[in-house]
Amino acid sequence: EADGYMREVGAALFPQVNVDSSASRYKVTELGATPLFNGMSPTRSNYNVKLSTTFELDFWGKLRRAQESAKAQALASRFAKDTVDLSLKSLVTGDYLLLRSLEAQIELSKASMKSREDSLALTQRRLEGGVSSALDVHQAEVAYNNLKAQLADLTRQRSIIEHQLAVLTGDLDLKISSGDINVLPIPPVPPAGLPSTLLEARPDVRQAEQNLIAANAKIGVAKAALFPTISLTAGFGGESKDLGDVLKSAARIWNGGLSLNLPVFDSGRLNSKVDQATAEQKQLLASYERAVQNAFTEVNDALVNVRQNTEREEALNASQLSASKAVEIANNRYKSGYTGYLEVLDAQRVFNEASLAYVQSRQARLTSTVEMFKALGGGWE
Repeated sequence: EADGYMREVGAALFPQVNVDSSASRYKVTELGATPLFNGMSPTRSNYNVKLSTTFELDFWGKLRRAQESAKAQALASRFAKDTVDLSLKSLVTGDYLLLRSLEAQIELSKASMKSREDSLALTQRRLEGGVSSALDVHQAEVAYNNLKAQLADLTRQRSIIEHQLAVLTGDLDLKISSGDINVLPIPPVPPAGLPSTLLEARPDVRQAEQNLIAANAKIGVAKAALFPTISLTAGFGGESKDLGDVLKSAARIWNGGLSLNLPVFDSGRLNSKVDQATAEQKQLLASYERAVQNAFTEVNDALVNVRQNTEREEALNASQLSASKAVEIANNRYKSGYTGYLEVLDAQRVFNEASLAYVQSRQARLTSTVEMFKALGGGWE
């Protein structure tokens, strides 16, 4: 639409040529003040074929500024499209990473369920052997069923995210095979000392800039309307009473003219349009400043998120390894009779939470990297 409007406005810089033709037949009165000569028929025909043109002389730049405004609006619409495209890619990637995170959490929950199932079987055997009480069995059953419920909820979330990806990609039959988020590569981070002018590559900033350029040009259009409009008109063709004679030299007609239109009194209508255009330019200047400020904020936030999520992932990885060792020690102590089953349950719970937190931190780190690329307009080259 914006491209079509730009071509329409640009066409005003060139003359418009039309073919005008007409054919008419009419009867004049035989009893009028002007008598008919002998032999003249009261019924007459008239045929006219003419090329006509009109062209406005752009002395004050009104048409050129209008073209400048339309071109800027067309560019702004393209940058708006790029913004949507970048946002869509970011959303698809973020949902994909969430899908992989849920799959990893599902696998961890299944492994924990297997461990809880083994522990439940152990407590039942110890109960049958008179070594432990029914309390241990019931505690093991609670832990197992809680994990079963956790697994069901994770599976539900995974299906919903897959459906969301199907909508975002336009493939409603989309089926994504399982994968491991831990094997996904870690994207690079931008080097230090990048120039702030890099933010000018963001499509939303460029869109705001083009909107501002269009508004500036509209002020020129409004001011040019205060000056005279000068137009050239011309026509060339033929006119005759018989269709066969319309192209003969004797039937040739032509005309040319120059017109000037100068507003003298309009109760301030044209000046009010200048005020409107100026006010719109001020609004879009504020929008441009806000877009730049928002870009700085998003980039700074993204860099902080990448850095802190990286540190968080390293800490949670260490926590997961320690929790795994604690589970092993607690199981050995319980089997040896040095401690109650509650210690085992607590160690298993901590390990489950630490494992899920580590996977979620890996997802957060990858997602924050995606947001950083988005904040930089797609990259930093």
